[in-house]
Amino acid sequence: MRQPGLRAIAEMTGQAPAHPRRSGKAYKQRTRKEVQSDGTSISVPIDRPEDLPASEIEPYWTKAIADLMQAYDEVCAYSCFRIHPVTGAASVDHMAPKSRAWDRVYEWDNYRLAAARLNARKNAFGDVLDPFEVQNGWFELELVGFQVLPAHGLTEAIRQEIQNTIDRLKLDDLRSAREEDAVSYWEEQVSFARLMKESPFVAMELRRQGRLLAGDA
Repeated sequence: MRQPGLRAIAEMTGQAPAHPRRSGKAYKQRTRKEVQSDGTSISVPIDRPEDLPASEIEPYWTKAIADLMQAYDEVCAYSCFRIHPVTGAASVDHMAPKSRAWDRVYEWDNYRLAAARLNARKNAFGDVLDPFEVQNGWFELELVGFQVLPAHGLTEAIRQEIQNTIDRLKLDDLRSAREEDAVSYWEEQVSFARLMKESPFVAMELRRQGRLLAGDA
């Protein structure tokens, strides 16, 4: 994934690839429009990777989806629901956006498993917390309206980052799904083990708040 991806970027920017192509057709060097002093525009070759539009970068990262699904137990890093048709198809989110970090586009440690809907909401914005940096207990679930809230006792700076993440990802759009999962468990339609698989954030919050059924505590 990394070698063909970086080779494509090199070819599209007129550079010599670190791993030259042995077969197949090379990508053409891309161009951009440049406005001249007289108001006319000309096509200028793109010769720096950082100038290559994110839309031109080849999506070799899709080859990592199966491995990410296994590594994350099929759970979206942002919604904390198991990925299935309700939450959208699985996708690879670039924690450092493609538009600002071309050199990390094909790096595994920059990938987060995300439901497509959540990935689209995060987009290239920089105000979403990295799931790898979130600590247990930072996010809390209110069990009346099933809103996600910043936990008490955190610094104001961390609380603001959490709220920014909630707002950017529109996590409270998923309130009804969280409530449905909790009620299904309370009504014994699903086991706690199943709840943990499908909706781990809800399951962990029910445990933390002492709302588990007898025998699961």
